[in-house]
Amino acid sequence: MVIGRKKIPIFVFIFSVFFLSFQFLNIAVSQTTTPTPTPAQDNSQAVKDLQNQINDLQSKVFDLQKQEKTLSSQIAVMDNQIKLTQLRINSTKQQIIDITLDIDTTNKKISNLQDSLVKLTGVLMNRIVATYEVGTVQPFHVLLSSSNVSNFFSRLNYLKIAQEHDKRLVYDTTQAKNDYANQKSIFEDKKRQIEALKAKLEAYTAELDQEKKNKQALLAVTQNSESVYQQKLAAALAEQRAITQIGAGLGNVVDVGKIKEGDTVGRMISGRSACSSGTHLHFEVHKNGTIQDPSQYLSSKSVTFENSPDGSFSFGGSWSWPISDPIYIEQGYGMTYWARTGWYGGGPHTGVDMYSNSSSAVHAVKDGELFRGSIACGGGQLLFARVDQSDGIQTYYLHIFP
Repeated sequence: MVIGRKKIPIFVFIFSVFFLSFQFLNIAVSQTTTPTPTPAQDNSQAVKDLQNQINDLQSKVFDLQKQEKTLSSQIAVMDNQIKLTQLRINSTKQQIIDITLDIDTTNKKISNLQDSLVKLTGVLMNRIVATYEVGTVQPFHVLLSSSNVSNFFSRLNYLKIAQEHDKRLVYDTTQAKNDYANQKSIFEDKKRQIEALKAKLEAYTAELDQEKKNKQALLAVTQNSESVYQQKLAAALAEQRAITQIGAGLGNVVDVGKIKEGDTVGRMISGRSACSSGTHLHFEVHKNGTIQDPSQYLSSKSVTFENSPDGSFSFGGSWSWPISDPIYIEQGYGMTYWARTGWYGGGPHTGVDMYSNSSSAVHAVKDGELFRGSIACGGGQLLFARVDQSDGIQTYYLHIFP
């Protein structure tokens, strides 16, 4: 019975390690059962309420935009657009708060998982060492070390429990590692969400500032007067119709002859004129019948932008300028602020409006054939010039006299 006497201490060791590791396992596993947090911005009631308000206000703005153009309706659109942007700012801030709290929860879970993983790994290593030291215990050895049949079956049962416990310990350690990796991924994803929301918040804040400037600009131009607004709206729409007709070859047009780059094509009309509220040149570029952005043809130059609230833009071409320095830009090409408010019937501004306080002379930007013309506009005659270049491009110079 020598074998039995050697195996009894070993079994005592096995079961001691087993029960000790089982207690550690219960502690470790209990700390890994917290459910994975879901993105808070998808579930926050505050965010949902703000989104409902945003949807309602968007619908209101859309309805107002369909109404007849009046100063009061335009101001109402602007006021509601300002409110809409403010709601978007509030919603974004709330999402940032929610996700920040969710990140804190995720951080705590990661910390708990780290502790659990350390404990589980330690217990597992102890079990591996114990199993290695004891070796594979056969039922025959258990029988030789047992005092009776009952003791034999009890020891076999304990051995089975220990083996099942080892399998569970391996599984739980693996699961803890997976949970840890998953929480780290969630943490990094939430950090990216925060950065995206901060960028969105910055854009909305800039948009809100611009919308407030838009409103002030409209009030300044119209002097907060409905009659002034309607006069300017009618003039802008009439001018746009006249420009479209000029581009189609309508109006009274006379061929003047050849002209060189830099030669004078006319002079800006001083003060108000047909479909013009003040001294300026409306400069357009057409290529093969298609309206172009003049800023892509005019050379880079230091100019003063008075086209508030649109701000500045760049010039990337090689052409000389049609007027002398210093040059002031009142409105650019495309969907400018005034175009967005409907002054051109919902379409874009088709040229660049500019003036100079040093000279009224207007010069050809390239060689070509000069034409002068006029067309009815706003109860008067809008005067213009056109230069047909040899490259299929026509340049138009509006609000000038010969």
